[in-house]
Amino acid sequence: MTAIIWQTAGGIAGLALLYYGAEFLIKGGVSIALKLKIPALIIGLTLVAFGTSAPELVVSVDAALKGSGDISIGNVVGSNICNIALILGSSALIAPLAVQKKLLKFDMIILMIASIAAMAFCLLSKGITRWQGGIFFAGIIFYTCYSIYSGKKSGDSNPDVAQSKIYPWYLAAIFVAGGLAALIGGAKLFVNAAIFVAKAGGISDAVIGLTVVAVGTSLPELATSVIAAIKGEQDIAIGNVVGSNIFNILCILGVVPLISPIHAPEINIVDLSMMLLLTTVLIPLMRSDWKINRREGAFLLLAYCGYTAYLFVK
Repeated sequence: MTAIIWQTAGGIAGLALLYYGAEFLIKGGVSIALKLKIPALIIGLTLVAFGTSAPELVVSVDAALKGSGDISIGNVVGSNICNIALILGSSALIAPLAVQKKLLKFDMIILMIASIAAMAFCLLSKGITRWQGGIFFAGIIFYTCYSIYSGKKSGDSNPDVAQSKIYPWYLAAIFVAGGLAALIGGAKLFVNAAIFVAKAGGISDAVIGLTVVAVGTSLPELATSVIAAIKGEQDIAIGNVVGSNIFNILCILGVVPLISPIHAPEINIVDLSMMLLLTTVLIPLMRSDWKINRREGAFLLLAYCGYTAYLFVK
């Protein structure tokens, strides 16, 4: 009983850290974007997206080293499903999300290719081997370098954040570093509490990875995107999700297998297909009036609820 109380308290503290970490990360990230004249979309796709995906990387490496490959890959697959269906759905309900054409011309293409490759590798190898991880890792290096280069070259303005406060360099850096630290610490506290409860309920590693761990490690993205939507910084909100999904596949499934090959026999075609289906559906949703409206956000949320229900009753 005492353990449950302590874990619950840790989970609540984790949620608080996630909220304030997201606040500071957005402040610092937007300030850096304005100072460097880099479009806020690029900051959302790189710095903010990669930073909020740090918990997924930490959890997946830890799980792989402990031999829990199903949690490691389930975390990535489940997080990508959660990012699109739960996070974009929730953010769009708060405020319709405007979509920049660049996302469909480059970033969504990269995400589609990465999702197809992840599905193929997982089904063929029942996990991710070192050479497959090497391909993904090369992909994340290319994606990051090209995104920053194209963002600076385009010189696009930041209409959504033009009125945002620009902080001194040292303060912006402190906001980013402090925000990331709070996000990672908050996610760890929450995930530890969630796994403790799930294990006590006899839930399998695959389901824990696809739901409890996936949602827990996606809380930074949820907090960041929702707060960005509330503040009207739409490029951060949607760029954060797309960039995080690319990072989850290319970086996490690139780095982790290089440390220790991942074996995940319980991750099946249904889970991988759901990730790919949502990624595919996101394209026409983005193209419709170049925004994700509230009705489409509700559709994504219902899809997530249906998938989660399936996992617990199958």
